[in-house]
Amino acid sequence: MEILLVIVVLCVAVLVVSAPLRRPRRPDRDSAEALERAELEAAKEAKYREIREAELDHRTGKLSREDWRAVDRQLRAEAIELLRQLDALGES
Repeated sequence: MEILLVIVVLCVAVLVVSAPLRRPRRPDRDSAEALERAELEAAKEAKYREIREAELDHRTGKLSREDWRAVDRQLRAEAIELLRQLDALGES
């Protein structure tokens, strides 16, 4: 009878200890937010790089002043939108 009681106590202990391992994994809100932030940071850096490249193209004569202004205006607007998205993540 004592052996049966020990086995039952061990089974209960194993079930209690392993309960977190048996739960289905839910997507972690923090990790999803961190992933989104990392993607936005990468996009921001890429946009800054595009702006610098457009400036270099203008200085080397590959882009006319008018073309450069149009490209620069568009790239900076996109960069501002990325910054707004990053700010919105920080507020939530």
